Amino acid sequence: MEISANLVKELRERTGAGMMDCKKALAEASGDMDKAITVLRQKGIAKAASKEGRKTAEGVVASYVHAGDKLGVMVEINCETDFVARTDNFKTFARDIAMHIAATNPLCVSREQVDPEMLEKEKDIFKQQAIKEGKPANVHDKIVEGRVEKFYAETVLLEQPFVKDNDKTVDELVKEMIGSLGENIQIKRFARFRLGE
Repeated sequence: MEISANLVKELRERTGAGMMDCKKALAEASGDMDKAITVLRQKGIAKAASKEGRKTAEGVVASYVHAGDKLGVMVEINCETDFVARTDNFKTFARDIAMHIAATNPLCVSREQVDPEMLEKEKDIFKQQAIKEGKPANVHDKIVEGRVEKFYAETVLLEQPFVKDNDKTVDELVKEMIGSLGENIQIKRFARFRLGE
């Protein structure tokens, strides 16, 4: 099947992937735009896995101030080279992450950073809830486990659904960026400020 340049251009604009990657994805998807996007996402995630562990010493500190100037966020996002840090794609990504943090108020970047003491308190609350709901004792641990996963999805930045596209998590978005930019990317840290808090 012949893939038109316009189709490749449209896919590139929608995903930010390279021209050749777009052409290959469209060929693999027989010209179907949605399938081609899925192909690119899958390849990006696979590519991202191969880049994990590579040093990220460059990057940007992005900021977002919400309308009304009462809420602001600063986030440090690292990549491997200054070249990538200066690209529009990377800067847009960093600003989107800052905006996401403003909207969702996560506690930390990854689940490893959750305070163990806080987690134990949450688990105890979840167990007490299961008891009050009259759930059988043999399923309490499963219920607690499920609610802990939900807690992570609500409070850990990388596990939250991305505000601009709830079909993917922030972690999946990071992996897509790694796939399209070809470098390891890490959200290092953030600070969220609300006037009066």
